[in-house]
Amino acid sequence: MIMEKNAIKRVAILTSGGDAPGMNSSIRAIVKAARWKGLEPYLVYEGYKGLVEGDIRPASDIEVDRYINQGGTFIYSARFPEFKEEKVRLKAKEQLDKKQIQALIVIGGDGSYHGAQLLHTIGIKTIGLPGTIDNDISSSDYTIGFFTALESIVSNIDRIRDTARSHHRCILVEVMGRYAGDLAVYSGIATGAELIITAENKMAIEDIVKVVDHQMNKLKKDSVIIIVTEHVYENLKEIAQKIQTETNVDTRESILGHLQRGGTPTGMERYVAAQMSTYAIELLCDGQSGLAIGLVNNKLQALPILEALAQPRPKYIELINKYAKINQEK
Repeated sequence: MIMEKNAIKRVAILTSGGDAPGMNSSIRAIVKAARWKGLEPYLVYEGYKGLVEGDIRPASDIEVDRYINQGGTFIYSARFPEFKEEKVRLKAKEQLDKKQIQALIVIGGDGSYHGAQLLHTIGIKTIGLPGTIDNDISSSDYTIGFFTALESIVSNIDRIRDTARSHHRCILVEVMGRYAGDLAVYSGIATGAELIITAENKMAIEDIVKVVDHQMNKLKKDSVIIIVTEHVYENLKEIAQKIQTETNVDTRESILGHLQRGGTPTGMERYVAAQMSTYAIELLCDGQSGLAIGLVNNKLQALPILEALAQPRPKYIELINKYAKINQEK
């Protein structure tokens, strides 16, 4: 949908879905860019739930400056499946109209994008920013939150490798990603993991056992690290027990969990967040709406939200196989 340039006077910002480091940096950049363009910025607290309930407050420069280097989202997030209902979305529009807010920037994952698209169809000017540690928004090479989560995972796997070497252990490490393997692939390559397992290369337990046996008992390595994307296997503890029984190699499992979500956003995270956020304001001021912003080949781009959601996922199987061969060498 196209509108007259500079027709908007007020813009609101909300974060939705799982929190991600860099969201606060993005909020700050949007607020600063909005004021630079002569717009009044507002903050929506608790995502789409807060939008429907009318928890919409004027943005404070002092407040957004305070949170630039903090993880999470200081305006909070909430799961709100009720937003799929038309009457609920109309209530959200009513809340924005009441405050004379013409535009909304949504920072979140694919579910958040769907919400922005639905608002776009009923007359709210919307822009989506990819905010998720999973890096599963395929219209962007990198999402806000991915870089910091990756650093957290790499740091923890390095520590896990220390103790694995000290005790001649195999350790299975489960990382987040939902159904995307990006965190597993990037962290596996960065830490020299002997195996990287994602949904696209799920291995039979017997084959995992063979790899561990060869690495530890034949090649006499002092440790083996196996990185697994969440949801690939139901019970890592059982797999660890199977490996230990079949190979006589002391084997443990480690689920990194929510520590992957938090932490101070990296410099690259803040840079990407600032670039995307400023671009979002520029697009709104240029009369554009219903778009999702991405970073592709280090260049900013904007696609219609539904087109962005339809982009194919990258395939990592060749990369995974290559580094399995490299990292399994003595």
